[in-house]
Amino acid sequence: MNAISPLRSMPVFVAGHRGMVGAAIVRRLHALGYQQVITAGRDELDLCSQTAVQQFFRDRKIGAVVLAAAKVGGIHANNTYPADFLFENLMIEANVINAAHQTGVQHLLFLGSSCIYPRMAEQPMREEALLTGVLEPTNEPYAIAKIAGIKLCESYNRQHGRNYRSVMPTNLYGPGDNFHPENSHVIPALMRRFHEAVQQNATEVVIWGSGRPMREFLHVDDMASASVHVLELDDADYKAHTQPMLSHINVGTGVDCSIRELAESLARVTGFSGALGFDSSKPDGTPRKLMDVSRLEKLGWQASIGLEDGLRSTYRWFVSEALKKSVTLRK
Repeated sequence: MNAISPLRSMPVFVAGHRGMVGAAIVRRLHALGYQQVITAGRDELDLCSQTAVQQFFRDRKIGAVVLAAAKVGGIHANNTYPADFLFENLMIEANVINAAHQTGVQHLLFLGSSCIYPRMAEQPMREEALLTGVLEPTNEPYAIAKIAGIKLCESYNRQHGRNYRSVMPTNLYGPGDNFHPENSHVIPALMRRFHEAVQQNATEVVIWGSGRPMREFLHVDDMASASVHVLELDDADYKAHTQPMLSHINVGTGVDCSIRELAESLARVTGFSGALGFDSSKPDGTPRKLMDVSRLEKLGWQASIGLEDGLRSTYRWFVSEALKKSVTLRK
């Protein structure tokens, strides 16, 4: 386990605190006793504005940064808005990482994505697979932006001796997720679809694709735990496991399931008893995405929330928040 980190007494800026991952990281920091957690919503700080970001950093004595802000979405969103995904993510990471360096911030954690790896990467995907093959076309712009963020952190470490680290999570889900019917990831999209099917007494739920692709899923609270763990790692431990480029670390469970198996779990969680249909005219995306998490395990962290338990707690949150906030579900 990590010793009590000196970062806990420093001002820590969490960029993207209103998103699912950022909110979970803020919860984790507070739970660990971090005394000064700095946040700023879009109404306060435009992360795509270099001038605004630089001014924000100059006005605060930030000791560390967690860069969880990003434009995110599923296959449909990535296919529909590729320019937005590439441009906005490049701007966010470039502005925040450079402003951190310019104002003397030594510690930064950048959150990437498992989509950085080649479409046909050997499974499970090791960190060394980066840039060894062709990316999945359906989310290539987002992946390229995240790869650029990794390399930016690496470059500041090499050129300026910074301690900028990167973690690459597998597919995340949990409280605070985006449940939009078209622009969300697979778990919230299907969870909402199953919920509505139960409400409407539907006899079938149709899932995009063949149901055969294999995916790994990590609860966002586990992701937050892993992120802070890596942020707080002793320099010697971190460098010993990320040579030669002081590069990124995979974060996941090391276990995957098929989309069909995921749908079956969601049916149980939501109480749906009808049939499952699969629309093979829709894209499947990458055939399999499983992370090799041995590097992180050697550094003392493992996931603790099982998939079905995580789905049940997420569904309880979804129903509770939908009712409390009067979210309008499709009729």
